Amino acid sequence: MVSLNPVQILSPNAEQDKAENARLNCFVGAIAIGDLVKSTLGPKGMDKIIVFGSRKEIQVTNDGATILKNIGVDNAAAKVLVDISQVQDSEVGDGTTSVAVLAAELLKEAEAMISQKIHPQTIVAGWREAVAVAKDALTASTLNHKHDEVKFRADLMNIARTTLSSKILNQHKDLFANMAVDAVMRLRESGNLEHIQIIKKTGGQLSDSFLDEGFLLEKHPGVNQPKRMENAKILVANTPMDTDKIKIFGSRIRVDSTAKVAELELAEKLKMKEKVDKIIKHGVNVFINRQLIYNYPEQLFADAGIMSIEHADFDGIERLAFVLGGEIVSTFDHPELVKLGSCKLVEEVLIGDEKMLKFSGVARGEACSIVLRGATQQIVDEAERSIHDALCVLQQTIRDSRVIYGGGSGEMLMAQAVSQLAAKTPGKEAIAMEGFARALRKLPTYVADNGGYDSAELISQLRAAHAEGQITSGLDMKAGVVADMSKLGILEPFRVKLQVLISASEAAEMILRVDDIIKAAPRKRNPDQHRHH
Repeated sequence: MVSLNPVQILSPNAEQDKAENARLNCFVGAIAIGDLVKSTLGPKGMDKIIVFGSRKEIQVTNDGATILKNIGVDNAAAKVLVDISQVQDSEVGDGTTSVAVLAAELLKEAEAMISQKIHPQTIVAGWREAVAVAKDALTASTLNHKHDEVKFRADLMNIARTTLSSKILNQHKDLFANMAVDAVMRLRESGNLEHIQIIKKTGGQLSDSFLDEGFLLEKHPGVNQPKRMENAKILVANTPMDTDKIKIFGSRIRVDSTAKVAELELAEKLKMKEKVDKIIKHGVNVFINRQLIYNYPEQLFADAGIMSIEHADFDGIERLAFVLGGEIVSTFDHPELVKLGSCKLVEEVLIGDEKMLKFSGVARGEACSIVLRGATQQIVDEAERSIHDALCVLQQTIRDSRVIYGGGSGEMLMAQAVSQLAAKTPGKEAIAMEGFARALRKLPTYVADNGGYDSAELISQLRAAHAEGQITSGLDMKAGVVADMSKLGILEPFRVKLQVLISASEAAEMILRVDDIIKAAPRKRNPDQHRHH
């Protein structure tokens, strides 16, 4: 007779959640993440303080990706949401909160539908059709002013203002929007945001921040060297210049007398002098080195009237070499093959109470530096995150110049299209589509809630306006009324909205398909192996 004992397949320490439990576990985790960040949406959104455990450092931010990246999540579905906000950040730079909130809202709808015994696959089918029609509606409502310089710049300014309105820079948004637009317009073709250098200096206030056309390096020229150099010819190098003395420590040299040590030192000194002479032969008047420069070579450069800068930081020097149109060299035997960098003027400038070297009139005019000032480190950090979002969004818009109206009009427009489709669809997919439309309408609802306005009233009005075909209607968050976004100039890039729609629906669909969560058993530690430590 066969025994009916169940067969143990998973190892005893592994856990398994089956259908209902698994799904519930997923939904709860994802919805909790949505609830956590939804209060940061919109111009009246709140900030979060994140405290890093043992270090007791704090970060104050309302950037969705930053919040989600720094809170440790243990729930599988919550991790998926954290990931989509990261992808949103690296793809388009903004909309990180919206994407997490939309995915969470979709899952809320799915939870309600599953409790009505609608199968997940039916929901997914309905959602897919909803995404397709939402995408079409969004694409149809775009504006494009690519070929009209003046209008395009106005669009960019509006986009920058809209992006900054939900950030800490809100009260100075014109100043920062101008800065961001100028910086991105300079990049033009290359569109490489790395050429915009952001320097954070605490002290002063946010409104003291400025855009500098040149390139700033947090370094000083050597002792007794010129502090200012016009028509600079610049050699950027990565080479050791720290051997003018014998390093006795850590090396073994056998000598009969101290006189021999002096001889060795002299030999080293001569080698150093040869090297410096080779560098001077390049006809340069500024020498920037990645490594240290000791006193003797520094003195030689000073005698030759050359400004030398040592230990230029890694990140900065690659950028600097590019901006100056030079290359980083490490051997100096063939001056004719070396590409020197050049700029009109190198001088020391004071920023706050720190001296910095400013390179103006650089060979590649696209580079610039944004100097951010603020009362505390946290404020400056948050300002950097905000300006980064604005720069990314502008760069996206220059690549794909289609824009849509903001203030929740995009979401309402998509929801309207999805609802219309649902009305024509026979079968249970229609219920899923309705749910999708509701989830889309939740985004402007939360934006209104965060401002303390009556969201039910506003969203009903907004929905009615869209149903009548006023597709530019959205929320005016200053007055708390429904208004025409085209008059207020509230614009968002098409790419960002599209990415939010697609990422959120894909993530929600993925979580919805789960019916089993298996936590693998942890590896056993063998205590004997660790005895000898």
